[in-house]
Amino acid sequence: MQIQFFKLIKNMAKLILTMLQSSLVSLEVFFLTLLFSIPLALPITMARVSKFKPLSMLANAFLLIIRGTPLMLQLIVVYFGPFYLFKFSWDRFTAAIIALSVNYACYFAEIYRGGLQSISVGQYEAAKVLGYTKTQTFFKIVLPQVVKRIVPPMGNEVITLVKDTALVSVIGVVELLRTAQTHSSRLFSTTPIFIAGVFYFLMNWVVTAVFIHLEKKLDYYK
Repeated sequence: MQIQFFKLIKNMAKLILTMLQSSLVSLEVFFLTLLFSIPLALPITMARVSKFKPLSMLANAFLLIIRGTPLMLQLIVVYFGPFYLFKFSWDRFTAAIIALSVNYACYFAEIYRGGLQSISVGQYEAAKVLGYTKTQTFFKIVLPQVVKRIVPPMGNEVITLVKDTALVSVIGVVELLRTAQTHSSRLFSTTPIFIAGVFYFLMNWVVTAVFIHLEKKLDYYK
């Protein structure tokens, strides 16, 4: 009885260790997606609000396509599309990062746009009267308010990203959920799935705590 208990503990420890290693892949996907999507969203935003109609219409169409189709479908297209069109292919991980980065850049772009357009025209006019240049107005008056206003919706999208990292398994990237599913099938048990759920919960708990801290730090203009 005691031997079976220690064997169970040993197997559970090996399972958790394996899933911890897979969670590193999920974290890598998460951080690389943020690294590329946050700056990529800015030119998309600028194109979206541009007074040059063709550019604005093109950005609108692009946003509509990306936000109107499933992320899973985009992952498949990015991975398999280049091979069928150009006889060129890249590795699964690269395809996953490209698809996720473009997808989240589009969502972040709309958050940026909402933040920028929430600043009243009167603030720009007041800054001009006070002698501020356009650059000074943006960085000293507009940007601090925009950052404060976009933090909550950005937090929601980042939390969603943690869960969306599981979708990269559709093109064969071995991350946390795929590992859990493999072990669940092998062991005929839902325990690995439960452990994966706990891992995702802990990651989202950390993300939530970071954004709550950010909101408190940016809690000026009360």
